[in-house]
Amino acid sequence: MHLLKNIAAITALAITASSRSLRGDVQEILRPSKPPSPIDIPHLGFGTWNLSPNEHNASAAVSHAIEVGYRHIDCAAAYGNEKDVGQGIKEGLKKAGLKREDIWVTSKLWNDKHDPAKVESALDQTLLDLALPYLDLYLMHWPVATLPGGANVISFIPTWNAMSQLPLAGKVRHIGISNFSPSQLHSLLTDPSTTTKPFAHQMELHPYLPQTAWLLYHAQQGIHVTAYSPLGNSNPTYKPSTEHKHKHEAVAPLLENDVVTAIAEKRECTPAQVVLAWGMSRGVSVIPKSQHVERIEENFGAKGCGLEFGDFVGLEGVGDSPVRFSNPSGKWGVGLYEGLQDS
Repeated sequence: MHLLKNIAAITALAITASSRSLRGDVQEILRPSKPPSPIDIPHLGFGTWNLSPNEHNASAAVSHAIEVGYRHIDCAAAYGNEKDVGQGIKEGLKKAGLKREDIWVTSKLWNDKHDPAKVESALDQTLLDLALPYLDLYLMHWPVATLPGGANVISFIPTWNAMSQLPLAGKVRHIGISNFSPSQLHSLLTDPSTTTKPFAHQMELHPYLPQTAWLLYHAQQGIHVTAYSPLGNSNPTYKPSTEHKHKHEAVAPLLENDVVTAIAEKRECTPAQVVLAWGMSRGVSVIPKSQHVERIEENFGAKGCGLEFGDFVGLEGVGDSPVRFSNPSGKWGVGLYEGLQDS
C-alpha cells in the first residue's frame, strides 16, 4: 500500500466509517501491551530532560516533585541522569509515604540500541540505573537507528518487534513510540510482523504546535499521547537553529504570548498553568520539567487552573503558524516529521 504522505490522509483513514477501515483492521489484529499498570497514566507528569546530575540536581528535583504530588516521572537513557533520577524516586517515595506501584515511570530506548539483540539489555540497564523492578512505559525514543559506524537511518520495525517481547518478561507494563511521522506510524501498525499496538506516542505538543488532526488520529486508534516541551520555547535549549532560525525568532516565548498572558490574568493562573491546563484538557499527558522548587510547585498548580470555552478559542489561534522547536533531522541526516505541521 502506498505510504500516506500527509496527516489529512491518515486522519481520513482513521475516521472512515467502514468495516474495512484502518482503525478497524488495527483494532482487530493488534493487541495492547500487557499486563496493565497498577495506575492509569497521569495527565500531569514531571520531565527530567536536561536535569543535570551535578550536585544532585536531578535527584532533588524528582524527589520534590513526588512530594508535591506528581505521580508520573518521565526519563530516558539519553538524558544521562537515570541514576540520579532513580535516587530521586527512592527519596520522593519515602518522603511521600508511597510505594513503587503508586507512581508511573516512563523511559526510552536510545537510537544506538535499535539492534533487536540490544533492546532487552538496554532496558535492563535503565532498570538498574533507576533501581526499579519494572517500568510502566518504555518508548522507542526516535524511529532512527544509529549504526555502529555512526550513520543514522530510519529503522523501527525490527526494534519494535523486539520491544513487543518485553512485557512478557514483566520488566515493562506497556511499550510505545516517540517522534514518529504519520507514514511511520501507519507502517508500524500495518506491518505483517507487528503484533502489539503502541500504548502511547510522545511528541512535541504545545499551543505553537497544536497538531489537532494528528491528535485526533491517535484518539481514533486508542493510542495515548504525551506532550514533551509542553511549555514550547520557554526551554533555553531551544535556541534558533540555522535550519529554522527565522521561524523561531519570529515568535515570542510562549509564556509571554499576548493571548496566553491575557488568559492567565483573567483566570488568576500563571501563563505556564494556562498552557499546561490547555494540554491536559485535550486528553494529553504533559511533562514539564524544572529544577526550581517554585516552578515545580507552580506547574503542579495547573491542575487547578480552570479554562473556559472562550479561552480555548483564543488559544487555538496561537498555533495558526505552527512552529516546531525540536527537529534534529538536519543534524542526523534523516527525514523526520514528514506530513506534520511545520515539518
